[in-house]
Formats: sequence, C-alpha cells, structure tokens
Amino acid sequence: MTHSYTRAALVSAASLLVLAACSGEQTAGYDAGKDETAKHADHASKGHNIVVEPETRLDVPAYVDNFRLVDHTGTGHELFYHSDAKAVVLMTHGNGCPIVRGAIPDLAAIRDQYEEQGVKFLLINSSLQDSRADVLAEAEEFGIDFPILMDDHQIIGESLGYDRTAQVYVLEPKKGFKVAYHGPLNDRLDYERQKAEADNNYVVEALDAVLAGEPVTVEAPALSPGCLINFPERKKQAQHANISYANDVVPILKESCVECHQEGGIGSWAMTDYETIQGWAPMIREVIRTDRMPPWHADSEIGTFKGDRSLTGDEIKTLVHWIEADAPRGSGEDPLEGLEMKAPEWPLGEPDLILTLPAQDVPATGIVDYTYPIVENPMTEDKWLKATTIKVGSRETVHHVLSGYMPEIPADGKGYNDRWINETGGYAVGAESNVQPPNSGVHIPAGGAIGFQMHYTPYGKEVTDVTQIGFYFHEEMPELLNRQSVVIDASIVIPPGASRHEETAYVEFPYDAILLTAFPHAHYRGHSSNLRLRYPDGTEKMLISLPKYDFNWQRQYEFEEPIKVPAGSKLIADYTYDNSGNNPANPDPEALVLWGEQSHEEMLFTAFTYRWEGETTTNRKDQQHQVLEINRHFGAMDDNIDGELEEAELRGALGQQFKQGFTMMDADKNGTVSSQEFLQFQIQRARSTGGQP
Repeated sequence: MTHSYTRAALVSAASLLVLAACSGEQTAGYDAGKDETAKHADHASKGHNIVVEPETRLDVPAYVDNFRLVDHTGTGHELFYHSDAKAVVLMTHGNGCPIVRGAIPDLAAIRDQYEEQGVKFLLINSSLQDSRADVLAEAEEFGIDFPILMDDHQIIGESLGYDRTAQVYVLEPKKGFKVAYHGPLNDRLDYERQKAEADNNYVVEALDAVLAGEPVTVEAPALSPGCLINFPERKKQAQHANISYANDVVPILKESCVECHQEGGIGSWAMTDYETIQGWAPMIREVIRTDRMPPWHADSEIGTFKGDRSLTGDEIKTLVHWIEADAPRGSGEDPLEGLEMKAPEWPLGEPDLILTLPAQDVPATGIVDYTYPIVENPMTEDKWLKATTIKVGSRETVHHVLSGYMPEIPADGKGYNDRWINETGGYAVGAESNVQPPNSGVHIPAGGAIGFQMHYTPYGKEVTDVTQIGFYFHEEMPELLNRQSVVIDASIVIPPGASRHEETAYVEFPYDAILLTAFPHAHYRGHSSNLRLRYPDGTEKMLISLPKYDFNWQRQYEFEEPIKVPAGSKLIADYTYDNSGNNPANPDPEALVLWGEQSHEEMLFTAFTYRWEGETTTNRKDQQHQVLEINRHFGAMDDNIDGELEEAELRGALGQQFKQGFTMMDADKNGTVSSQEFLQFQIQRARSTGGQP
C-alpha cells in the first residue's frame, strides 16, 4: 500500500524544527537533561547508542490496558480490537509540533513496509490545546492519513506514562499488549536540526525482533526529542487520594449507574455499599476507558440531545483518578447503604390503557432471535397518544422493546416493524417511558393491533417474561401532529470478511419539515452510524454520530432543539459494518450478509419522528407524507446520492424487484431513473391496482 504526503508536510519539517527551541515550555522542560542530551546527540551522530537516565522518569507500563477513543475524523477505535495484529505501533501526536511533523513521513515509510505484515499504526493526541477540528485541519494540511486518537480527558495518556510528543510504543498483542519498545522513532530528528538519514531506526529494529519472535533488545535514548504535553492531573496525584467517596464518587454513581445496578435491575451486580464498589472498581475503570458504560454512544461533539446519559469529562476523571488512587473510603457515612432504589410501578402514574403481551420463555444461555408478538387493540374510538411506558417482566433479560400500531390484525400473528403505520413507544434500560413533546401527539385509530419487537438476552437463568405497555392519552386533541418514517435500505450486501463495509441511504423531504428524533438500528455486524442532513445548496450538517454502534444498547435520540429541514433536503444515514473475525459478535465472518429481520442478517434502518412545517392536527398534510414514503426506496438504491438511479445501483433483493420495471420507470429513455420518474411510476402502479399512492 502506498501513502502520499503533501509537499507542505515534507518541506516545512526542516524549517519548523528550528522553532522547537523557541518554545519557552519546551526549552525549560528540557534544560535538566541538556548536557546529557547534547552528549547523546554527539554520540548518536557517530552511530553510538547510549542510554541516558534522567533524574526522574515517568512510569511506562509493562502492559497497556484496553481503551477506546474517537479519532480526528469521528471514527471509533478500540485497542484490543487489534488482538490479531502482529504488533501495534502507537506514536504520540501534537498539533504544531515540528518533531511530529518531521517524524510523520518516516512513520509512513515504516507503515508502507510493515502494514502488510500485520502491523497496525495509530497516533494519539493528549494535548489540552488541540481540538478535534484543529487536528483534522492540520492532518488535511500536512497529508496525515493515520488515525489520530483524541485523548480528550488525558486518562489514557496519563496511564501510558509519556509527557512528550513523538514518543513511540511498540505493543505485542499476542502477549497481552506488552510494551516491547518505548522511545523515539529513530535518531534523524532533534531540536533545531535534522539529519538527511537516520543512523539508528529504533522502531524498525523493534518490529523486526517482534515479527521474528525474538526479544527486543533495542538500545534507544531514554530522553528523546518531542514537544512537552501538559498533564495537570499528574501534579495532583497525591490529591487523588483525597477524592471523597461519599461526596464526589457516590453522586456520580447515583445519577448515572445505580438505576441499572440495583437489586432486580439490568446490571449484573448491585451498587449497595462501599465494599461492593471497591471490589468492582477495576472493572468500573475498564468500562469507562473502553466507553462501554454508561451506555450512551452519541459522539459528544455532534449535536445535543435530551436525556443524555453520558458522563462529563470531570466525572470521568473523578472516577478514574479515584480508582487509580486505590479507591479510598475516606470519611463520612456511606450514602449507598440502605438506599432504596425502587421505581414506582408506573412512573408516569396509572395508565389510561394497559396491554399485556404473551408470556415468553427465555433460556438460560444462547442467542434468542427477535420475537414479534401482537396484542389486539381494544379501543373503540380514535385516541391521541401522549406517552407510553413499557414495564418489562424480566429486567435481567429484556434488552429492548419496540412497538407500533397496525391498522389490521395480521393473519400470521406477527407484529413486524414494516407493518406499523405509527410507533407507540419503546423500552431500553433507563428509557422505559416515551413522552411526546408538549401539545403534540401520535394518532392511534380504533381497532387493529399493536405490534412489538422483543429482544431478549439470557443471563444464566431460565425465566418467563410477561411484559406490559401502558398508554396515556390526551383528553383533547393536541395542536401538533407527530409523524414517523425511516431511512431504510433493503438492498445492502456485505461481503464476507469485510471489516469496514459502508452502506448509505437517504430520504428526501419534498416539503419543509421539522425533525424531532432519530433511532439508528443495525444488527450484530453494525460498527458505526452517522445521520447527516444535506441541504438543497449542497452544504451538510452532521446530526448524530455513533462512532461505536452497540447492538446491545439501542435508543432513540431526541434533539435538544428540533431541526428545521428545508424542502429538497436529504436525510442521509451512513452505516459501517464489521463482518470480520475481529468482531466478537459476528455470527459468521465467512457469510455474504444481506438484509433480513433476523439478528444474523443485517439492517440499515434509521427511524425518525418529524412533522411538516405548519402542520397541525386540524391541518394534516397526509399527501406530503405519502410522497415522502413512496420515494424512500429510491433513496435506498441511489448509492451515490446524485438523484439518478442507474441499473447498476439496483442491488440485493430490493434491487432485483425494481430491475423488472426499470425500463418502464425510465420515462425519458435516457438510461437512468430520476426521483420524479420513480415517484410517478409508483403512483401510477398503485392506482392501476386500486391502491393508494
């Protein structure tokens, strides 16, 4: 594989190296080892290796614990995902650092040599002053195409024991991510000067040894050039022992954790007292570092949402630093002891209508495919839904519930999602109730049925779940009407073994609208998902980014402020799938994966709630909704989003269905089908069969 770099990256390195000595912080930080460093540079230029021991040395761990970080492009990376790599090379990064800029081309050359041998290369940025946008801008300017992991809270950098940029770690995944080497990339770069060629290529030597299965005996200087990184919390490590369990730690746990980690809750253990928290402290640190808990996966830099359950940066640092200080008990009473966290049976009060789902037996182990039960709608008159609460029978096994209204009782008794005309609420841990925005509601006609999607996760004990749903209705018709639709693509085709396969679909809004919520959904191979809005002038706005899609924790995201959608805008859903053996949830890496309802198949499915601009319950715009619905499949197949369907874009089962009528849809016979041609054909076909467009 060949990687290119801009002339700016190569030319500026030499001139910018001179600036390194002009940084007051760098000069002051390096003065202590000035004489020894000068001697080292002298010897190194003659081909000698000398290990210089500074007076104080940060602790570099023998092994690197797992972590997950988002890179400068918004893509998530987990270290242990690369457990099958022959080695992982991690270099510290900082914007504006001349040493880093000079080292990048050297690192790229090493990558070109070793990447195909199974070595993974990453950068990590722990600099407080570097925002993701700034790092992205510099990466684009200097042609840096490595993932630059953003260590925003510095907890990863603190644990790795570095204080400068351009420090390199060579890790051995097969030995538990052992640090085989730590030090400079080579000896080509130094403050105020650089050599044309390196005399000693330390990382290359280390990689050769690792790949050969031999001990790494590289002798590199203990002090190596790089720009100082300020880690303020390192100076406060003694103070971390004074973090108060009672006053600092427990309030975070009560706010973000105890709701699930209580007796009878979905958590596998209950946060009942200090002794329990102390015992689980290492695990708490791990799930925070890997972003598994709390289960909120929206990128904090993209959009704001109601009910955000993520931890703040200060909360993350408080918990991790307290645990790394050995989780001291401190003084004061234990606020968790005797705490009764018993939620009321119905948190919104007694429902107007309660429906009970059929009992479902859940085995102790294994994978339970989705079930789709129905319950007949007993209402004899239309209602406007204000809220729902789903009360599951077995909190330990019910992962999530979705529900929707169906105008007819299906003959096969299955409440599949594509049969719903309106959603009636869902359940996920911590999100049992669904409340419509003020003065708005969802229309629920009389008769028909309520369909459900049930996802169960066995937890080691056979149980029988009996779930109920409570409905709350407006006493009078609300002013505003909420509608549901979906960005969907049933034509997806995911090749065997593909680690990062991308699929895209969109819905075009034919009229001005207001977007309220979004609910991304995939299955076991879902890796990440984005939702963006492309305006008629071609500009785009990212609405939601899930760098880590997690099938086990799905939820609806409600925008803090509704999004205005001008007519002609496209709501675009991007999904990335991991069909490789590195995906621990993958049922079969050798399978060609197509669209399907079962979890071992896949979906591209982003449900959303919206209303038309100016629409009210007394001024319904049903025809506008029908136009949007008809063209959903067009957006599924138009992969390059150019507004024209080519026959080559008709893939999968959905594509085969439309291939049969492609020539008829192509009214102007130009070889492509426009969205307007597609719309008119579907309307005519519906009318010819007696249906409604």
